[in-house]
Amino acid sequence: MESLLQMERYAYKPKFPEALNALPSEVEIVRHDVVKASADEQELKSIFKTTYGMPLVQFKKGKSSIPATALTVGFILSGGQAAGGHNVITGLFDTVKDLHPESKLYGFLNGPDGLIKNACIELTSEIIERYRNTGGFDMIGSGRTKIESPEQIQASIETVRARKLDALVIAGGDDSNTNAAILAETFKQNNLDVTVVGIPKTIDNDLKGGLIEASFGFDTATKVYSELIGNICRDAHSAKKYWHFIKVMGRSASHIALECALKTQANICLISEEVLEKKMTLKDVTNYIADIIVKRAERGENFGVIIVPEGLIEFIPEIKYLITELNDLMGLKGDEFAKKKSYTEQQVWLNSHLSAQARKSFEALPEQISRELLIDRDPHGNVQVSRINTEQLLIHTVTSELNVRKKKGTYNGKFSTYAHFFGYEGRCAFPSNFDADYCYSLGKIALYLIVNKCTGYIACVGNLSKPSDKWEAYGIPLTGLMNIERRKGKEKPVIKKSLVSLDDKSFKVFAEGRKIWEVHTSYVYPGPIQYFGNDTITDTRPITVTLNNE
Repeated sequence: MESLLQMERYAYKPKFPEALNALPSEVEIVRHDVVKASADEQELKSIFKTTYGMPLVQFKKGKSSIPATALTVGFILSGGQAAGGHNVITGLFDTVKDLHPESKLYGFLNGPDGLIKNACIELTSEIIERYRNTGGFDMIGSGRTKIESPEQIQASIETVRARKLDALVIAGGDDSNTNAAILAETFKQNNLDVTVVGIPKTIDNDLKGGLIEASFGFDTATKVYSELIGNICRDAHSAKKYWHFIKVMGRSASHIALECALKTQANICLISEEVLEKKMTLKDVTNYIADIIVKRAERGENFGVIIVPEGLIEFIPEIKYLITELNDLMGLKGDEFAKKKSYTEQQVWLNSHLSAQARKSFEALPEQISRELLIDRDPHGNVQVSRINTEQLLIHTVTSELNVRKKKGTYNGKFSTYAHFFGYEGRCAFPSNFDADYCYSLGKIALYLIVNKCTGYIACVGNLSKPSDKWEAYGIPLTGLMNIERRKGKEKPVIKKSLVSLDDKSFKVFAEGRKIWEVHTSYVYPGPIQYFGNDTITDTRPITVTLNNE
């Protein structure tokens, strides 16, 4: 049985750029300047011999010589879920069928693993109609397999040949799109006439920059989190006795935290990039929070809401140094460490392998946190930051600091806390109208990149702060977004993550606003996502996207 909302969402007609409201023969491709990487250009040229140095492309209404021939396209959802993934697929499906009714779209099952194992289904109208404008990735599933080894690459080549694919579309974050760039280069070097196209997906919004103004799923996730944070703000204001420490997703960037802060005006929002730029130690962060708690207590307000990005711990200098050393160490000697079963054995092993600086930082952490730094690594060999209870660490350090101040007579308030983590709650919600429109547009752009044989490109929608018919359709060379980074102790090409810039207008507006929010209760209550009604409510854009593009 389907919910009434689900049935109504099936009928929603996504909006998209005016330039794409045409048949492929009526869409012209315009080639602009070559897109160069901002760093490591020579290294990237040597790796991507055939796909580095390509131009930015734009699609406009005009004339095209594209023949209306049937295509066979494969599609992969890669990485964590993000609202709107199904709309990318439906946008691509509708457009490839518009090109030629005998075109085929295959969905590879459970992410890149499906490509390696040649596990896929043909996506038919009957399947597509059940997933229009819905959340989740359950149409075909997702996965985090990285196609790296010669065996995996060869298996992928064999699948492409067996399925007679003309193109492969990969929706994912920075690592998944790095994979797309590598496959595009590999296919070309192996004389495979297969166009590989990437789609920018991650609720963290760290796959953006330049013409890529947002990653899909970010708007929906931040609206869900902001509703919850707003509810907690109202509860805190009503009960007047709790400080809520709320961790939100955002391992490498604080875009989610910043967006939620602007939407709710919580008392405190920590921005990891600011902590790093100002070289704030754990003690500095603790004192910053404690100072605000004291000021509010003096006003008789022993309550508040604090937003904490999940990746904060990696941006505190002494802990960042520790984690970097741990990541390198585990990348080189992870098998040796895995043999140490007890925490005591692990400590002894670490004492003999960590530098004095890193060892000092490790020993200063509460045991719960230091244990969490040693749990299983992610597929890239890094600490799984989302499993570290950073909000609990801050509760621990702030409580200790306030106790010291009480003994000195500089604090006489009450401090009771609750900890929360909002993550999975926002990844699979029904996509907002913005994400439904945006993702459908990305799917359409993918097809235009395919028919123009733009391999190694990522689909991009520009001008997102404007009404959807004013949006612009682009393709950006993936290699132009890359740099060289150290992963598992080795230098590898990866798409550079986009962090919050302290020069962004969105951060500056936040920095000015928090001067009031920190001390005066100024909460805003966004409420739930609105799908029906006046478009001034239903079609709102992310605040950060709007501010940064004014």
